[in-house]
Amino acid sequence: MRRVFSRPQRWRIFYAQMLDEMMELGMNSLAIVAIVSVFVGAVIAIQTSLNLLNAPYYMVGLATRDSLILEFCSTMIALILAGKVGSNIASQIGSMRITEQIDALELMGLNSACYLILPKILSLVILMPFITIFSIALGISGGLTGMALTDYLTVDEYIEGIQRDFTPYYVTYSIIKSMVFAFILSSVSAFWGYSVQSGTQEVGRNSTRAVVTSCICILVFNLLLTELLL
Repeated sequence: MRRVFSRPQRWRIFYAQMLDEMMELGMNSLAIVAIVSVFVGAVIAIQTSLNLLNAPYYMVGLATRDSLILEFCSTMIALILAGKVGSNIASQIGSMRITEQIDALELMGLNSACYLILPKILSLVILMPFITIFSIALGISGGLTGMALTDYLTVDEYIEGIQRDFTPYYVTYSIIKSMVFAFILSSVSAFWGYSVQSGTQEVGRNSTRAVVTSCICILVFNLLLTELLL
């Protein structure tokens, strides 16, 4: 971490790398985030309406909104991205290690840890709040679509539930969690990729370890952050 968070040696290259990583790690993940968010939002709304038959009608929209904001759109999206983005980071850096590209950077006098890892961490930490808000909006819209396509609840009743007793701090809490999770999955994945010693088989093993370790750390920190922030 000390080598990663040192001062970049060439700022122009660093900024260019950050833009590339934002496209590769963040923007290219929006499609899967959108698909999962819409369908999960619809499923949560339908299941909530089925299990709250005797509750006030507005509870469906309220429960769907709070479930998406508090847990799904931060934690579950981070777990999904750990599989997609985490394995990508680990395999990319691991491949550079076994092809001796990292050794070449060191011979050129560059700090390879900062050069390769820092843009990935900062890009994901910066983009993750926007991805989370994007997921929240699509999840709530998915719930609205689910209600429109079924007869469990009217659209107006669902919208009233969404607007009822809204707590703005929940969004702040979700964004804080998403940034912590982004740092975890990017740094852990980069560590396992950077730790590859030899052979393509080890690249595959370390990519798997990166995903598993990131998921476990995300779940542990989810518990800790929930205890601290709520």
